[in-house]
Amino acid sequence: MSVKNRLNLICAFFCVSFISFSALAKKAPESFANLAEKLSPSVVNISTTTVIEDRQNNMPTFPPGSPFEEFFKQFQEPNQGKRRAQSLGSGFIIDKKGYIITNNHVIDNAEKIMVILHDDTSFEAEVVGKDPKTDVALLKIKPKNKNLKAVKFGDSNNLRVGDWVMAIGNPFGFGGTVTAGIVSARGRNIGGSYDDYIQTDASINRGNSGGPLFDMQGNVVGINTAIFSQSGGSVGIGFAVSSNLAKQVSDQLRKFGRTKRGWLGVLIQQVTKEIADTLGLKNKDGALVSSATENGPAYKAGIKSGDIILEFNNIKIKNMNELPKVVAGTPVGKSVQVVIWREGKVIKLNVILGELELAENSNLIETKKTKSNKTKIFSKIGFSLKELDIETIKKYKIKNISKGVVITNVTNNSKAFKSGLREGMVIIRVGQSEVSNISVVSKAIEKAKKQKRNALLMLVNFDGSNRFVAVEIF
Repeated sequence: MSVKNRLNLICAFFCVSFISFSALAKKAPESFANLAEKLSPSVVNISTTTVIEDRQNNMPTFPPGSPFEEFFKQFQEPNQGKRRAQSLGSGFIIDKKGYIITNNHVIDNAEKIMVILHDDTSFEAEVVGKDPKTDVALLKIKPKNKNLKAVKFGDSNNLRVGDWVMAIGNPFGFGGTVTAGIVSARGRNIGGSYDDYIQTDASINRGNSGGPLFDMQGNVVGINTAIFSQSGGSVGIGFAVSSNLAKQVSDQLRKFGRTKRGWLGVLIQQVTKEIADTLGLKNKDGALVSSATENGPAYKAGIKSGDIILEFNNIKIKNMNELPKVVAGTPVGKSVQVVIWREGKVIKLNVILGELELAENSNLIETKKTKSNKTKIFSKIGFSLKELDIETIKKYKIKNISKGVVITNVTNNSKAFKSGLREGMVIIRVGQSEVSNISVVSKAIEKAKKQKRNALLMLVNFDGSNRFVAVEIF
C-alpha cells in the first residue's frame, strides 16, 4: 500500500470515529425554555399547617399545691402552649384524576395540606399514603372541572453521570422556579436501607423538597429530597429519590394505602477482602449473611449464617447495600432463586418472600441456656474461650443466644485483638460451621493451619448484634 493510500485510510478512520463519537455525545441544550414552559403546569406548590407544642410559657410557675397556682390558672388560655406553624414544599401531578407526589417530610404531621397549582388555584389535599423509609408521599385532590396536566416517570436506570437534568419547585416560597444542572452521581446512599439517590448540581434549596427532577425528554427521573450544605443553602450537592424507586413506592401507596415490601429475613454485612480470602472467593461481591431469622423466608429455604448471597432473582449483588433494595422491590409471596456461596460451592435455593411490614415487629428467636465449665486458651492467637453456662451468661449479659462459646480474655496487641475480638463476644460460627463447643473452634483453627490459611472467619455476637470477623492465626 502506498503512503498516499495509507494517509487516506487514516483520515477516513478518524473521520468515522469523530462522527461516531459525535453521534453518541449529547449536546448541551441551547435553552430550557420550551421544556420549562411545557412542564411547569404539572408542578405544584404545597403549603402545610402543623400544630406544634410551644415550650415558651410567659406565666409564672409555682410549687405544686401552691394557692397562686390555682389563681393564675383562670387567666390561662385553653390552647396555651400550642401554636400553628406553616411550611412550604413542592410536588408534581402524576394523574389527571388528582394524584400528586411529594416528600413525606413535606407533609408529615400536617393538620392541613393545601396544593397550589400553576395558575394559583388552591385545593385541600388528603394523604393517600406515605413511606418514611424512602421519604415518598402520595396526595389526592379533587380537581372538579380542572384540566390537570400530568407528567410521566422516566427510567432512572438510563441516566448517565454527566446527563443534563432540570428541577422545578418552590424554593423559599418562590413558586415555579426552574434550575438546571447535570447528574453528578448515581446510586448514592446517605444512610437509609433503601436509599437510591441521584446526586445533581442543579440548584436545590428549602422548598424544592418533593419537586420533580426532569431529563431532557421531559420525564421525571427523580424527586428532589435533600441537599448537603453547612449553610442551609445550595452548594451544588443535591439528592433526588430515583424515579424507579419513587414509582414503585407510589404504585403501592395508591393500591394499598401503604407499602408492601418483600422480606427475606436475614441480617447481612459487607464482604471484605479478608472475608473473601478466607472463604475462597475471588472478589468482594455479594452480601454476607450474619444470621437468618428463625422461621423466616431465608431460614425456611435453607440459607444459613456464613452464606454469601451472590444473586437474588437473577440480579447480581455487588455489595450488601444492594440486597435490601432488590428484595424490597420484589413482590410479596413471589418465589425467587437465590444463588449463594457455601463451603467453596455455588448453591441455588428457592425462597418465597414474606412481607417486611408484617414482620418488622416480630421476634421469633427462642433462647436456651446451656451449662458447661470447659475453658481453653489460644495463646499464640491471644484469646481465651469458655463454653456458655449460667455464670458467663449473667456476667456478660448474654441474651438470645443458645449456642456458642464466650471470649473471656483477649491479650492486648495480639492477633486476636488486632482482628477485632473482645472479651464478652460470643463465637457462634467458625468458617461456615456452627459452634456447639470449644472443640469446634480448635478443629477449625488446626484445619486452617494445615491449609496454610492466614485467617479464619468467625461469626461473633457482641452487644446483641452478629458480625463476621476475620481472625489472623499465623
